[in-house]
This record gives sequence, C-alpha cells and structure tokens, in this order.
Amino acid sequence: MYSSYIFLPQSTHRFTCDIFCRVINNFGDASVCWRLAQQLANEYNWQIRLFIDELTILAQLAPGLDAGRKQQVLSNVSIEYWDHSAFIEPSAKVLNIADVIIEAFACDLPAPYIAAMAQRLSPVAWINLEYLSSEDWVSDFHLRQSPHPRYALTKTFFFPGLYAQTGGVLCEKNLNAQRRAFIESTTEQACWWTSLGLPQPDPAATVVSLFSYENSAINVLLEQWRDATNPLVLLVPQGKISGSIARFFGRSMGLRAFSAGMSASVCSLSAYSLPFTDQIGYDKLLWSSHINFVRGEDSFVRAQWARKPFVWHIYAQADNAHLPKLDAALANISSALKPPARDALTRFSNAWNSYPAHSPPDWLDFIRHREAFEENANSWANKLASIGDLAQHLAAFVQNILK
Repeated sequence: MYSSYIFLPQSTHRFTCDIFCRVINNFGDASVCWRLAQQLANEYNWQIRLFIDELTILAQLAPGLDAGRKQQVLSNVSIEYWDHSAFIEPSAKVLNIADVIIEAFACDLPAPYIAAMAQRLSPVAWINLEYLSSEDWVSDFHLRQSPHPRYALTKTFFFPGLYAQTGGVLCEKNLNAQRRAFIESTTEQACWWTSLGLPQPDPAATVVSLFSYENSAINVLLEQWRDATNPLVLLVPQGKISGSIARFFGRSMGLRAFSAGMSASVCSLSAYSLPFTDQIGYDKLLWSSHINFVRGEDSFVRAQWARKPFVWHIYAQADNAHLPKLDAALANISSALKPPARDALTRFSNAWNSYPAHSPPDWLDFIRHREAFEENANSWANKLASIGDLAQHLAAFVQNILK
C-alpha cells in the first residue's frame, strides 16, 4: 500500500488513460469524470479516452458534444459511448489497453477488458476513483490496494477528500484566476446577467443560487425569504426543485410550472428560473451569488472554490448513512469559525438535510453570520488548495508506479 507519493518532475512520457463512467446520480458522475478527463488531457498532456454510457447527460455539460455520435473528440478528450454489451474481444491489442485505467465510482470494468489488461506486456495503473468523503476513515483506505483474484493485476482505491492524506478534490490550475477576473470585471458580470435575460440585482439585495434535490424544507425557507426585511433574488437552475418553487408561487399567482426563463415575485422575494448550464456557466452562477445552495459532489466542490458561503444538500442514502458524511464535511469546513457562527451553520445544514425529522431551517439565524461565513469561505479555499488537487495527486501517483 502506498501511504504517500513523491512529486517527481513531470514525465516526458505521455501516459494513455481510459476513464470509465456509468451515469447513476443524474449529472454528478458525468460531471466529475468530464472535469478529470479534461484536466488530465490539457494540464498533464495525457491521452484520454472517456467511456460513458449516457452521452445525452454529458452533452448538457459539454457544449459541442454530439449525443448521437458514438465516437468523437472534444477538448482534447476522446469520448466513446460505453455500450455495456461491447468489449467482447478479450485482446489487449484489439482493445488498445491504456497505461492508466480509471473506473469511476466502482462502475465495474467489462470482464473482457480486465482480461486484456492482464495480457498487456507492460504494467498498468488500475484505479478505482471513489466518491468524496471527509470522514476520518478515508485516510486509512486512500491508496489501499486490492489484488485481482484471477489475474496478476492490482487495483488501487483513490479517495477524494478535504484534508491531507486523501486525494484532494478537482481544481483546474487557472480556476482561481478565472474567478478573480470575473468578479473584478463589472463588464463581464453585466454580460453574464444580460446573457440570462435578467436585470442586475439591486445592490441591497441578497442573491441566492438554489441547486438542490427535492427538499421538504423549501416551503419554510421560501416563506422566510418572502417575509424578510431586505430583498432576496433567488436564481434557480432548472432541476428537481423547480416543481416545489412553482407550487409555492402557484398559491398566489396561479403558477403551474417554473420552467427556464420564468420569474415570479412576492413581497421581498424575486425568483428566476435559469436554463441548465454547462460547467463554466455554473461557476459564473456561483461567483455571482452571495449564498449558494448546492447538491451532490461536483457542485459541492465548485462551491468551495467559489469562495462564497454555501449550504450543501448531500445525496441521501439508506439508513441516513449520508448524515455522518455531512457532519464530517461541516467539521472540516467550519473548523476555523467561532462557535456562534459554526453552530449556526451546523443547525441550518442539518435542518436543510433532515427536515421534518429536524427542526425547520432558520434563515435569520444563519444569515446574521454572513460576514463570518464569507471570511471563512476564502480562508477555507486557501487551506483546501494547500493540500493539492485530485488530478495533481493522481498524476504523481501514476508517475511513481509507472516510472
């Protein structure tokens, strides 16, 4: 088992890499794999093939992708439709087995592909990219190896995480520079609002982005925003929560849907439904908002790099197995906050993820700590950056074992 890796000078060898992605959780799996594929191709000069079984999902994240084509190249990544009935020829020569094989989120490689891996004359790096978790046990399992029961192959488990002794999280090298350029340019910001057909908000308004799974706490929160003293602008990317927004406004406005391009206002609350956006567009949404509600794994990570306060709607699991993961993430992210602010963030996050089993979310209790949350968001991003990003750790690990 590798407990650490040595960061060697970047190899002149151009590694080949096959990434396998089975889309299970809507856009999250595809989004993480697409980001990783682009980063390894464009920052580390790896030759990447991305096998994915839902091209229609990826096409919504990657403008220019043709969901009807089974093979194509985009952003220096070769993208192939993963037909689960394919890979019937167990030949390393026919399948062109790569130096590095990444099975994302335990998606299980095709048996003929594994057999062909065993036939390859030179060694391979076989990596199981796991889901992100901040729990303490992750450091013990990160880089743990598992030998194959039949072949002379070893799989390494690679765990993303929010602290040292994990794989870190994805972050492009130029992301923070892009963020700074955007927030420092009033012209770029104005163009972004115009591209959505929206007026720039009143400076006194709090801008909130809401990207969430269906959530039984939403009505309570919408009522608090409606009755607030200060105006609140709510930006809602089209998704699972849109139906709840429509039902809330439908009580007073007869609204039956909340489709992209629609808006509704009542008292202090103005809500706008946004079309589904690509990855770059979503980053700009996070940068343009004061508070971000995010869901799943990918948007959770992007919210941290946005350096804005955020509330995470974690993907629910059976027997509430997700709640310890939420608590572990909050413990890391809020560690530098003073107790009143840390407790408010914990209360609100637990309410957002557990209502009605938990007491309803209290917006006033949360937002009174906005300044502390803003300072913490910036310092936390610096701390997270200091441990290195996922692609960097992955590339260093591969170079050490295949050098």
